[in-house]
Amino acid sequence: MQTEFAATSLLAGCVIGAAFGGGLSDRFGRRKVLIFSAILFAFSSIGAAIPRTLTEFVIARVAGGIAIGVASVLAPLYIAEVSPAHIRGRLVSLNQMAIVTGILLAYLVNWGLSSTGPEAWRYMFAVAAIPSVLFLIALFFVPESPRWLTENGQDTEALRVLTKVSNPAQAEVEMKAIREVIAEESGTLAELFQPGYRRAIWLAISLAILQQWTGINTVLFYGSIIMKEQVGGQSESSAIGANVLIGLINFLCTIIAIWLIDKLGRKPLLIFSAAGMAVAHAGLAWAFLQTPRPGMVIVGLMLLCAACFAVGLGPGVWVVLSEIFPTRIRGRAMSIATVALWIACVILTFTYLSIASALGPSGAFTIYGVMCLITIWIVVKFTPETKGHSLEEIERIWKKS
Repeated sequence: MQTEFAATSLLAGCVIGAAFGGGLSDRFGRRKVLIFSAILFAFSSIGAAIPRTLTEFVIARVAGGIAIGVASVLAPLYIAEVSPAHIRGRLVSLNQMAIVTGILLAYLVNWGLSSTGPEAWRYMFAVAAIPSVLFLIALFFVPESPRWLTENGQDTEALRVLTKVSNPAQAEVEMKAIREVIAEESGTLAELFQPGYRRAIWLAISLAILQQWTGINTVLFYGSIIMKEQVGGQSESSAIGANVLIGLINFLCTIIAIWLIDKLGRKPLLIFSAAGMAVAHAGLAWAFLQTPRPGMVIVGLMLLCAACFAVGLGPGVWVVLSEIFPTRIRGRAMSIATVALWIACVILTFTYLSIASALGPSGAFTIYGVMCLITIWIVVKFTPETKGHSLEEIERIWKKS
């Protein structure tokens, strides 16, 4: 319970950050709110490294979670708003590429620090301040979102930004499309629940929840615990080393996703991803019923699960969420979907060890496999293909439905 509580405290902060990040960005701009999150990242990293009690640790982790929640809403949103339509999926996927690169680097650093003694965990948290500061510095060199600038009457600056990321002729076309869509919108959150858009918000919430409930974070968060406590015969260092393999596969398969998402489209990758994860979960459910448990098979199936997630559901869901909402309330709409995602992540992370204790790991992975099958149904039946469409064209699809 204490392990689940410590792990989940970060995710509780993510819910808070995601809930308020979109609204703040609609008011103050994407860039300024991202700068705030970078500062909070740095302070929380140090705060998590120096606590004397679990309560102090949890407070620092909640603060870090708020920063993650804000960034998880605004990073894909910002990228989608500055990207040309024909490479938008690829560029939004780079956000997921950054995430999995960070996961891999964190696993490697933790593995290297795991032999430094009982205080190693403090160093593991403290070093996260370094990328936090780099993130803050980088934000001073990126422009504000052109769509936000246009909404706030800064058309000249918006055109300058669009020209930097495409060419003058294409920038003029983009500006015209942005103005037309903004002119048609009421700009209220209630617009999301009008016919057409209502379908978009429920689809976004469903995909956000199912991205988590397909069980990926049981592998990413608890992979070393699974290897050490449920497979057996593994030292702490070798269990963390298994996490490095998972992180490496996650990293490599995200590169594949970036290459494929604007070629094959969003739907095929999402379907393939969920189907592959269902197979991996079924295999894990079987493996945990064996005596003795086949350690290498379990590692292989965990790697398969991570690979299938990284090639589809990982980047693909974020791409779809960043594409399907109206411009003026896209920040708040993304917040709703991302809050749903983080709440689902909290529930998954806070219940896995308890479910595995009550039903055995086999029962837990059976549940996640069923969630993968539900995901396939949602994608096939309700998710439109957004490949190659401008954000304005996607918005009109919902208005016609």
